[in-house]
Amino acid sequence: MPTIAFFYGIAIRMFFNDHAPAHIHTYHDGQEAKFDIETGEMIGGKLGARQRKIVQRWILMYSHELNAAWTAVRNDETPERIPGPDADNDN
Repeated sequence: MPTIAFFYGIAIRMFFNDHAPAHIHTYHDGQEAKFDIETGEMIGGKLGARQRKIVQRWILMYSHELNAAWTAVRNDETPERIPGPDADNDN
């Protein structure tokens, strides 16, 4: 399960050969959630309201890169890291 981004303490991961729809897994402060990468909607789990908004905006900003990452993990390939919206350059 590669980490494709990390920002504001939120780890963004994708599982190899995961089920549809295309989605990401988020991990923050003991909470886990899944987000649909086409719609940006949270489709499972729990995440604080502030973190949820940050993730949803990030999904909209990087939808092309997220779709490429989804294709990679579905093909058992390691996806490229995607930058976060913060300034720490921890991509």
